Amino acid sequence: MTTSTKGNASQRKEVLPAVLVLEDGRIFRGRSYGAVGETFGEAVFSTGMTGYQETLTDPSYDRQIVVATAPQIGNTGWNDEDDESSRIWVSGYVVRDPARVPSNWRAKRSLDDELVAQSVVGISGVDTRALTRHLRERGSMRAGVFSGTAIAPDDELLARVQAQPQMKGASLYEEVATKETYVVPAVGEKRFTVAAIDLGIKGMTPRRMAERGIEVHVLPATATAEDVYALEPDGVFFSNGPGDPATADGPVALMTAVLERRTPLFGICFGNQILGRALGFGTYKLKYGHRGINQPVQDRTTGKVEVTAHNHGFAVDAPLDRVSETKFGRAEVSHVCLNDDVVEGLQLLDQPAFSVQYHPEAAAGPHDAAYLFDRFVSLMEGQRA
Repeated sequence: MTTSTKGNASQRKEVLPAVLVLEDGRIFRGRSYGAVGETFGEAVFSTGMTGYQETLTDPSYDRQIVVATAPQIGNTGWNDEDDESSRIWVSGYVVRDPARVPSNWRAKRSLDDELVAQSVVGISGVDTRALTRHLRERGSMRAGVFSGTAIAPDDELLARVQAQPQMKGASLYEEVATKETYVVPAVGEKRFTVAAIDLGIKGMTPRRMAERGIEVHVLPATATAEDVYALEPDGVFFSNGPGDPATADGPVALMTAVLERRTPLFGICFGNQILGRALGFGTYKLKYGHRGINQPVQDRTTGKVEVTAHNHGFAVDAPLDRVSETKFGRAEVSHVCLNDDVVEGLQLLDQPAFSVQYHPEAAAGPHDAAYLFDRFVSLMEGQRA
C-alpha cells in the first residue's frame, strides 16, 4: 500500500466530515480524527481493548489502515514511554468513539494531538462493528480515508483506492528497519551475545532479552552472514515485520546460513515466516489476518493454551499432522491457533531453532508467552555446554 500526502497540523482543532472508502465500494462516513487530508493502505482490524499506543507504533502495521474494534479509544492519552518504535507506522486509524479528554497519570497529550503531530489521517464516528464484520466476511482490502478538502465524489475516491497496489507482493521490511546497528546492553551480568535481525522489531523485544543477561546487537534487515558472525553471537534472532514474506529473499538467505552453522535461532512473526521459507515451506495471505492481544494459541509441546499478541496477515503453509523432513533435519509445527488452525510456531528437532507467529514481548499484550525467551536462553546454554 502507498500513503499519499497526509494532513496539516494546523487543521487539528476543526472537526470536519470524513469518509472511509473500501476497494469493494463499501463506504463509511464519519468525522475527521487526527490529521486532515487523505491516506491509503490495507484496511485491517485489531481486537485489542488496550494498548493502542503500542499498536500504532508497531512497524508491522506499515501501510495499513487499522480499525480499532474496541468502541472507546484514547482514554489514556499518549505518553513518552510506551512507543514501540520511533514513530507511528499505521497509514490511518479508524475509531468509533474517541475520548473527549484523556485521563491517565502518565499521559502527556491526547491521542488526537499525537496523530496530528505525526500527520496520521484518521476517522471517528464509524460503526466499527459493522466495518469489522464486513472485513471478516470479505477479507482485508485496500482502502482510503479522506477528510476536509480531500473529499471528492464517491466514484472518484473509489477509483483512487482501487489504483493502489495490493499488500500481497509488497516488500516493506527494509522500509521500517534500522539503517545502522545499535546495541541494547544486558541487564546485570552479561551471559550471551545475540544478533537480532531487524525486520520491523519492536522496542520491547530486545529489552526482554536484555533482562535475561543478553547483549543484543540489532542489525539492519540487509545484514549479511559476515555481519552476523563478526559479532561471534551465541544466538541469532529474526524479528517481526510488515509485508509479504514471499518477497524476503535476503532474510531467507541469511537464515539459511545461520541454520547451516547450527547457531541457536529464534524467530517471531515475520521471522517465523522466514524460517518456514528457509525450511522449504510456502507462505500464503490470510483472509483477514490475526491482529490484537487476545488470540488463543496452543503450545503443542506442552499442551498449554496461551493468550497471545498478534499482528500478521500472512502465514506458513506447513503440515499440522506430521513431522516434516527438511534439508536441516526434522521439523514440526509447535504451536497452532485455536481459532482457525493456522500455524503459529515451528521447531527443528535435530538442531537448536524455533519460531512463533506471534509477539511474546507483551507490548501491549498478555505475558503468557514470556517463556519463549527463556526457551531461547536454554538453547544457547545447551549449545555452549
